[in-house]
This record gives sequence, structure tokens and C-alpha cells, in this order.
Amino acid sequence: MTDVDPAAHSLDVPGARLYYERRGSGPLLLLLGSPMDSARFAGLARALADRHTVVTYDPRGIGNSTREDATSDLTPEQQADDVRRLLEALDGGPVDVFASSGGAVVGLALVTAHPDLVRTLVAHEPPVVDVLADRAQVHAQVEHIYDTYRTHGPERAKAMHVYMVHAGVAAPPTTRTSTPPREPSTEERDRKRAKTHVYYAHLLRPTTRYRPDIEKLCAASTRIVIGCGATSKGQLASRAAVALAARLGVSPVEFPGDHLGFVPLPEECAEVLHHVLQETP
Repeated sequence: MTDVDPAAHSLDVPGARLYYERRGSGPLLLLLGSPMDSARFAGLARALADRHTVVTYDPRGIGNSTREDATSDLTPEQQADDVRRLLEALDGGPVDVFASSGGAVVGLALVTAHPDLVRTLVAHEPPVVDVLADRAQVHAQVEHIYDTYRTHGPERAKAMHVYMVHAGVAAPPTTRTSTPPREPSTEERDRKRAKTHVYYAHLLRPTTRYRPDIEKLCAASTRIVIGCGATSKGQLASRAAVALAARLGVSPVEFPGDHLGFVPLPEECAEVLHHVLQETP
């Protein structure tokens, strides 16, 4: 019987210590998020562990991963270099990667810099604003969210963010589920507060400002698959994914649920992902 309980590990990289988990057996598959940590991928990882060796990790400064400089922005390129070091430490050769939201932007940066490390990248709704016709408006909205956070704090910034999600000009910071949330512990509240700060202060702008290098992505040996949520059509990340797919000359693959549909629907999304990874280019 496949062991679906994760084994916890850490890896020292320049300026940070990365926490990661490994479970299952079979071909190596990395689940990549930003600002999502390994805990939010737990359901999807368990659903895939009978067919893959699944690795999840916490980006530097998020969850159980630490960083020395807590004042600097976290760029996709820096996170991609962290992932490169993680993959090299795992010594798994070219691996498959399922990357979501900001993690999908990191995945694109990784393939741009190190295509030899990734066999297939499934980039699910990367908010790559610069492929959109209304990019100037979206960038202005993101700056407004950032300024609101710095001036008025996270609650007002989040309320503005959620409004703009439904207006189609922002990527959602969270995913709703049908299960009523339990009362979080003090530690969980502190972790959520810390992640919220990193997201609004140091991740949101660098992630949405990332400009994908279409020429390098098209020339890469990596097979790139663009994913879209079945129920997130019209939102920023979905619109950006569709536009990016068109630029890359590929058709988007639909996944169940919304922007982060694999959180409430891990089994359903695992089946789609496994099918995609079995396809030959």
C-alpha cells in the first residue's frame, strides 16, 4: 500500500531554508504554489501519491520556510532559483510540475531559465498580466491594492481584492469551500497573518509584473500545458491563462472548480492532471 503520509525535509539555499514534503511512489511530480504552501496541496498530493512521488514545498518566507531578509520582494525569478536548487537536491532528472496561480508564474520562470529540469509544466491560471490588452488598468489596480494594504491594513486590501476578482481584474487570494471553517488555533492565525503580509507586501506586485518570455518558452524542450478553472472564466488569472495559451499556440485544459479548485476538489483535479501527464506531445 502506498504511503500517503508525507516525510518532512529541509534544504538550505542562499538566504533561506526551504521546507518540503515527499510522499508516494512513482515518477516525480512537484506541486508548486505561491503564496500557497505545502499544506494547501495536501489533498491533491494524497490523491496522486498512488501514482507519483509527490513533492510539495513552502516558498521562502511562507509557512515552515524561512528567509534571512524579510523586507525584500519575492520575485518569480528568485523563487524559480529556489525550485531549481530543490529539484537538483532531489536528483530526479526532468520532472513534471503542476503549478498554480503565482506558482504557475514561478513555473514559467523556471522553464525559461532551466528547461532541462522540467519535462511537463502544467501552469494553472498564471496571472501574467502583461499578455492582456488591459494590462495598464490591471497594473494600476494592483498598485491600488498594495497602497491600500500599506495605508489601511489587510482587511481593506482584501475586501478590495475580492471585489476586483469578481470584476475580472484581480486574481483571488483564497478559495471558498462548502465545508464550514473550524476555529483556527493561535498558531494558525499567526501563520495566516504572516502569509497575508508577505503576499500583499512582497509577492502580489512582482508576480503580476512578471513578463513571460514567449520566444524562450516556445523554444524550450519542456512541454507546457496551460490550465483553466471550469468556474473561473472571466477572472484575471483565467483571462491571462487563455491569452498566454494563445501566445504559445496551445489549447487550455479545463480543470474542475475555480482558480484553486484542487483545494476543495482534489480527487477530481488529480484525475485530470494524471490524464494530462500521461498524454504524449
